[in-house]
Amino acid sequence: MRKIVKWGFRLGIIAIIGAVLTGIWKKEEIMRLMAVNSLFSEGKIVTNFSSMNNAFLSVEVPRGTGPVSDIPTGPQVQLPAGAKAWIAERDVTSLLVLKDGQQVFEAYYHDTTAADRRISWSVAKSFLSALFGVLLNEGTIENIDDPVTKYAPTLIGSAYENASIRDVLQMSSGVTFNEDYLDYYSDINRMGRTLALGGSMDDFTTGLVDTDLPPGSIWNYVSIDTHVIGMVIRGATGRDIASLLSEKIIAPLGLEQSPYYLTDGEKVAFVLGGLNLTTRDYARFAQMVLQDGSYGGVQIVPSQWIRDSTISSAPISAGDLGYGYQWWSPTDAREGEFFGHGIYGQYIYIDRPRGVVIVRTAADRLFRNDGVTEQNIDMFRQIAEAL
Repeated sequence: MRKIVKWGFRLGIIAIIGAVLTGIWKKEEIMRLMAVNSLFSEGKIVTNFSSMNNAFLSVEVPRGTGPVSDIPTGPQVQLPAGAKAWIAERDVTSLLVLKDGQQVFEAYYHDTTAADRRISWSVAKSFLSALFGVLLNEGTIENIDDPVTKYAPTLIGSAYENASIRDVLQMSSGVTFNEDYLDYYSDINRMGRTLALGGSMDDFTTGLVDTDLPPGSIWNYVSIDTHVIGMVIRGATGRDIASLLSEKIIAPLGLEQSPYYLTDGEKVAFVLGGLNLTTRDYARFAQMVLQDGSYGGVQIVPSQWIRDSTISSAPISAGDLGYGYQWWSPTDAREGEFFGHGIYGQYIYIDRPRGVVIVRTAADRLFRNDGVTEQNIDMFRQIAEAL
């Protein structure tokens, strides 16, 4: 596998050099593609994850004009035994713990700070789920079992032609999509290069025509399903995701800073993993979810949607992690326990019965190793139980 990755990387560099010599690409596109090739390198990953808008196209998600909501400080706690080694081993960059809405632990590592807007990766999917729930409740989207093509007709003739909205929310679309981050030629990495070069994510998605299984038959995590949710939302509303998320979710939360989305060349938000927030602002969102969609005395997301989306409902194979509507749950999930999860170790973990929120950002280049997810969940549980 390492040889394949190395040869893929070399071919990518050759392609860049060739493009420079022939003048095919603009300077900005070349720089973005080079950024993709070094995005996860050991010496750059921490800095890159705090400054993604320096390497990619992006759009602000306005925080609104309201005051910053308070996160009161509670009695500070000691982390469980083993946490220090876990923080080092997993290359944690920030860790914040709330108990009953009070901050009881907050720390930053690897020279990151509270002001850094860290890349969410797939934690962004959970934000999009919340936005979808609001629009469904408002009637803008009529039914979760509507076909995706009702709102995104450009998907007619694609691999998504027969998929419902529920199918893509549950990652059971059946589309053929290789999500191997270590394979230079995988679909997920082709998608990343499309983003970096300012291409169209919609065109990339409609270009997928193969399926492995009928929609709804089995869960198979493919991030492109989340882009389809974004296409449905944009089609239903006639608006861009950034302004919708700002109006419906972000502004009511009273965040410290305006988040931003990475975008493609058509200014379409990279909804499946391109949202960037501070650690404290991730915690505000997570606390709202813990409180059944209510925050600061305002019902931001319908409580029923929060309950429905955070329980495992996808057609999961035995032994897999649970999955709902863009939220995960442990294999042995306890009642009210679920999490958002992004590559390289990004988490928002919620234990509703204990009133605990844990936000963790990281630059864990070994995040895919066997047992790492289980190790992280075990530590989150230890922290929650210690409170």
